[in-house]
Amino acid sequence: MAEYGYPVLFALFAWWFATGVVLVLARLSRRSLPWSLGLATAVLAAALWALHSMSGTATIAAAYCSFTSALLVWGWVELTYFTGVVTGPRAAPCPAGVSGWQRFVFGVQASLWHELAIIGFAAAIVAVTWGGANQVGTWTFVVLWVMRWSAKLNLFLGVPNLNEEFFPEHLRYLRTYIAKRSVNPLFPVSVTVATIVAVLLVQGALAAEGFEAVGLALVTALLALAILEHWFLVLPLPDAALWSWLLRLRGPRVGGAARPAP
Repeated sequence: MAEYGYPVLFALFAWWFATGVVLVLARLSRRSLPWSLGLATAVLAAALWALHSMSGTATIAAAYCSFTSALLVWGWVELTYFTGVVTGPRAAPCPAGVSGWQRFVFGVQASLWHELAIIGFAAAIVAVTWGGANQVGTWTFVVLWVMRWSAKLNLFLGVPNLNEEFFPEHLRYLRTYIAKRSVNPLFPVSVTVATIVAVLLVQGALAAEGFEAVGLALVTALLALAILEHWFLVLPLPDAALWSWLLRLRGPRVGGAARPAP
């Protein structure tokens, strides 16, 4: 239980709680934005330091610490995106009549700085953990990164559930870059490949023990949640209800908020 059950429960709670924090911060008034970003940046610095300091430590506690630190780095990336601080050079709706490759290029431009920030932080995490025995933080960030790109591509190609309630008002123009239609050809490929990887990780975790087992269990649980979020795009499941009490707590605001998890 300690090697598998606790990591799964911890990953589930961390995913839910991190999402809730971003939901709340994204719904605060614009006057509080400098304070939110200042606090998030301080947490970001601490997370990168923790990833570096834990990279050579192969203990169960270090696995949890690295996993959490990678989530905190991801949280900074998501917060700056959904508050509109780090998005892209194109802050306008997709022009009418544009389709195909040009629509894809415009969509990339709409979030280019955000995507480059993700690549930059991925490189930073690899750099601060390079050669270390503890790569849980790197695995965690890579899972978030790859599954986020997969979700974005599926939204671009078209899915039944666009989760429009997660778009803040100042990012509503991004709605014009995604399409609502029945399942697209990429979706089954995305889910199948991710599921196969998850099964292989489960097999690896079951064959391991101690630090390695816990690290693999944490990463596998996060990947499973990312796969579940992919299914939320096509199945009529009210995933927003998981955080509805937070939205009521902050009171009504025009527009929605956004999830930091893939």
